[in-house]
Amino acid sequence: MSRTRHTRGTRRLATAGIAATTATLLAAAFSPAAHAQDKPVPRVTALQHAASALLEHASALGLTSDESTSVRDVIVDKDGTQHVRYDRTYHRLPVLGGDFVVHLSSDGAYRGANRATKSTVSLPTTTPKLSAPKAADLALDALRAANPGKTLKSVKARPELVVDALHGAPRLAWRTNAAGLDSLGNPVARTVLTDARTGARIDAWDSIETATGDGMSLYSGTVPLETTPSGSAYQLKDPTRGNTYTGDAANKTDLCFLSICFQRAPATLFTDADNHWGSGTTADRSSAAVDAQYGTDETWDYYRNVHGRNGIAGDGKGSYNRVHYGSNYNNAFWDDSCFCMTYGDGDGTTFGPLVALDVAGHEMTHGVTSTTAGLTYSGESGGLNEATSDILGTMVEWYANNASDPGDYLIGEKVVRSGFGKTALRYMDKPSKDGNSADYWSSSVGNLDVHYSSGVANHFAYLLAEGSGAKTINGVAYDSPTYNGSTVTGIGRDKVGKIWYRALTVYMTSSTNYAGARTATLNAAKDLYGSGSAEYNAVAAAWSAVNVN
Repeated sequence: MSRTRHTRGTRRLATAGIAATTATLLAAAFSPAAHAQDKPVPRVTALQHAASALLEHASALGLTSDESTSVRDVIVDKDGTQHVRYDRTYHRLPVLGGDFVVHLSSDGAYRGANRATKSTVSLPTTTPKLSAPKAADLALDALRAANPGKTLKSVKARPELVVDALHGAPRLAWRTNAAGLDSLGNPVARTVLTDARTGARIDAWDSIETATGDGMSLYSGTVPLETTPSGSAYQLKDPTRGNTYTGDAANKTDLCFLSICFQRAPATLFTDADNHWGSGTTADRSSAAVDAQYGTDETWDYYRNVHGRNGIAGDGKGSYNRVHYGSNYNNAFWDDSCFCMTYGDGDGTTFGPLVALDVAGHEMTHGVTSTTAGLTYSGESGGLNEATSDILGTMVEWYANNASDPGDYLIGEKVVRSGFGKTALRYMDKPSKDGNSADYWSSSVGNLDVHYSSGVANHFAYLLAEGSGAKTINGVAYDSPTYNGSTVTGIGRDKVGKIWYRALTVYMTSSTNYAGARTATLNAAKDLYGSGSAEYNAVAAAWSAVNVN
C-alpha cells in the first residue's frame, strides 16, 4: 500500500517575509472572502494571534528577514487553545525541516512552539555548483538502481532547488523527483536529495510509498452508498461527503507523481441504471468501485465523527478514487497532486484487488499526514508516517464495524492470497511476524525500509490499545511481547486513536523521530486526559515496552 508525496502548491497562503506574513494574514482574516471560508470565528482569531506571535517571537522561532512563512493547518481546541502550523521558505526556496507549530492560549498568549529543526537557516549563496541536469542524471541513476532487473521506459526527472535543514546544518540541495514505467507499464518513482555544492547524495526514498443506493462489494458485503442522480441513471458520487467519487482507470497508468505529470490515467465516473452496484465478484468492474467508495465513506466518517475533521484536508472537499489501475498492479497509493486514491487489481496470486477497507483508511491517512505533520518519508520519520496510516487505517476498520470485515490488528489481510505466504501484510501485535519489521526501537531502525521501521510504532499502538500477552479478539489470536519484560495494560483503541491523531496534528513535525513521537503522544495524552492520568502513564509504559525511552 502506498502514497505519493508532492510539493504543496496553491493550497498554501504565500507571504514575503515576517512583516508581510502579518499583513497578509490580518488582511485575509478580515476580508469578506476569508469570513466566507472560515466557518468558526476562533480559527480566524487564531490566524491573527499567530501572525502577531511570529513578529514577537521571531528569534525564538529562528525566523529572519530572509525567510517567508505560510500556513499549512489550524487547530482550535474546545477550550480555545490554538495551534497554527507553518511552512517556511528561504529566499523563496522551500526549507525541508523548516516547519513549525505555534501554540497559543485561548486569549492568544504565546505558549511555545514545536520546530522540526532548531537550526537557523543562513546560507552563503543560493546558487548551486551542481547543475540541474546533473542532479537529474544522478536521480535517474538512483531510480534505476532501486529497480534492479527492470527495464524502465519513459524515465524523466525534475530537480527542485531547496534548503535541506533535516540532515544536519542547513545546506543548499536539489530535491529531484524521478519517475518512469516498468515493463508492465506500471509506475516507479524515487525522490533523491543531493548536495547542490558537492553532488553527494544526502537521502533518497521511494516516492510511491507501498504498503502493500447500495453495492455488493468484494470484501465488505452489501454496503449503503450515497449517489448522485443523473437523468435516468445514477453516478457513484457522494454529495454528502464533498462529492467524493469513484472512476474506472481502464487498466491504464499515468506518470503524475510528485512534481512530474506527463499523463494521467482516466477516472471515468461509474454510473448505474438502478442504483444497485456491483455483484460481489471481479466479473463486474463496479464491484471494486463499491469497495473503494465504501472505504472512502468510512474513512471520511471516522475522521469527521471521531476527530471533528471535515475531509482529508480538513476543508470539506472530497477526494476521488481510481480502480482497475495498471496491469496486475500489486499496489494502491494516495497521490497529493490529484488528491486521489488509486487501486490496482493485484496479480491474483500474491494479491487480489487492493480495495479493502483498511487499505483505503491507510492510504487516505497519508493525505491527512501530508496536510498536517508532513512526516518526511525516510528514516524514523518515514516509519512514523507509515505507522500513522497503519494505526489510523486500523481505527477506520474498527469504526466501520462491518460484519464481513471485522476489526483486527492485521494490515491488508483481505487482499493477500496464498501465494503471498503470509496471512497479512503486517501484524501490529508482533510486527516481526512479517519477516522484516522491527518489534522494538534500536539505533539502526531508521535504516530500515519505512514499512518495516513502522513496526515499532505499530507495536506501541497495539500494546497501548490491548495490552501485552496472549489473547483472542474478534476471533484473531494475538500474543504481544515487550522489550523490557513488562506487562502492559491497554486503555482501548478509541483512546489510542484520539491520542495519536492529536499528537500528529498538534505536536509532530516533518522531522519527528521515535523519541519525538513519545514526547508528542505524552503531550497529547496530557491534553486529553491529564498529566499523571492512567492514560498518560500507559503511553509512557507502552513506549518503554518497545524500547523508546
